[in-house]
Amino acid sequence: MNSLLTLFPLGWQHYLLGGLCIGAGVALLFVCTGLIGGMSTVFSSTWSYVLRRPFFQQERFTGSRAWRLVYALGLILGAFVWWQGFAQGAPQSTSVPVWQLLVGGFFVGYGARLGNGCTSGHGICGLGSLQWPSLLAVLTFMATAFITANLVARWLA
Repeated sequence: MNSLLTLFPLGWQHYLLGGLCIGAGVALLFVCTGLIGGMSTVFSSTWSYVLRRPFFQQERFTGSRAWRLVYALGLILGAFVWWQGFAQGAPQSTSVPVWQLLVGGFFVGYGARLGNGCTSGHGICGLGSLQWPSLLAVLTFMATAFITANLVARWLA
């Protein structure tokens, strides 16, 4: 029990609730519309409004950008509801330096493009629909994350 407190010092219930909400949300999206709710394509489809380069003007981006923006707004609204309901609107912060957030964001974005999808697309939607490429992608994501976290923890210590 003590190791559980070390892993989840603020409790585990909100992690379970969050996972259930995400799973229910993508399942509902798929059942109601047949659409797969990964997030990495939201970035490219949103840029298709502004950038006229051929890559961003592909049908898969321009044809899906309206529902993807609504999907992304739902995530923002969900974060706002959490902030108001569970954090009582108190300012939230992290002790992670901005440069580490930027570097991490760059690598996550690059990896999502390289892996033809993000962790939510492969991990939630791909595994949920029993896609073998998604299983390989998730195993690669997790192995890379474990190795990177351990190397960075030793480097920054």
